[in-house]
Amino acid sequence: MQRVEVTEFGDSSVLEVTDAEKPDPGPGQVRIEVEATGVNFADIMQRRGHYVGGPEPTYVPGMEAAGTIDAVGEGVDREEGQRVVAMTGQNAYAEYVLADADSLFEVPESMSFAEAAGFPVQFLTAHAVLHEWGELEAGERVLVHAAAGGVGTAAVQLASAADAEVFGTASTDAKLDLAERLGCDHPINYEDEDFREIIEDETGGEGVDLVLDGVGGETFARSLDALSHFGRVVAYGAASGEPGQVETTRLLFENKSVIGFHLGNALQRDPQRVLASVPELQEMLVAGDLEVVVGETFALEDAAEAHEAIENRETTGKVVLEP
Repeated sequence: MQRVEVTEFGDSSVLEVTDAEKPDPGPGQVRIEVEATGVNFADIMQRRGHYVGGPEPTYVPGMEAAGTIDAVGEGVDREEGQRVVAMTGQNAYAEYVLADADSLFEVPESMSFAEAAGFPVQFLTAHAVLHEWGELEAGERVLVHAAAGGVGTAAVQLASAADAEVFGTASTDAKLDLAERLGCDHPINYEDEDFREIIEDETGGEGVDLVLDGVGGETFARSLDALSHFGRVVAYGAASGEPGQVETTRLLFENKSVIGFHLGNALQRDPQRVLASVPELQEMLVAGDLEVVVGETFALEDAAEAHEAIENRETTGKVVLEP
């Protein structure tokens, strides 16, 4: 089989296509013949060597893969040919991947494999930062950064479905059009406008109740300016390459909260808190009340090109590799 390896930390040129033997599933595992692999910004942070606790080269990146089961290990109550998507942690940039049987989600016939590969990380993250960690209530105002990205498109839809007033930032009018179609009430082009000023004007100076920040850096600092008293920021990433910084005195005197969320760590320490949303999310997806926005697909051997497109902010929705 073919797979993509990160040979050393660096730019996209360190992604190398290699040949390997198909892995055999052990007890409790299945082998998946991969039809689509999700590309996440975390893959890029790991490749750069900027991901806390990330793998050391040489390794195969990729956190989620969709396809059909083609072999099962001992003690697994699964059948060959089942359509599934799995959260693999890594190793998903490959034609075949091993996954723990208890990490699988079934893929309905109505959903493409590309859409399935865009479900686990994006929608579990979006639901968690909005509801389980963010404690969003109907009628509240929420600001979603990178509203046309993978997590952003999921979060905009889920916030709108929860009857929140949604503010969303993006870098182009085309991305803002997508966010608006998905339920964003106040699309903001951060290249041309200061989202703090827009929010101040639209809320009469009150600010938003909840901010979802996967960017960090200056965006995080400015998000605190846009936050209402008793509001909260859920920080779930640092796509800018710089983590957000905050003085606790500011939180104290303005009654604001900053909450951290990391999907992988949360799944290890309290999986039920994260996975309880799966039945509801699957039901909404099958009913057409939610959609997985697949922005662009690349061949597996073009993984470097996919990374570059994301890094250059040329993509919307979920980017997918197809072997």
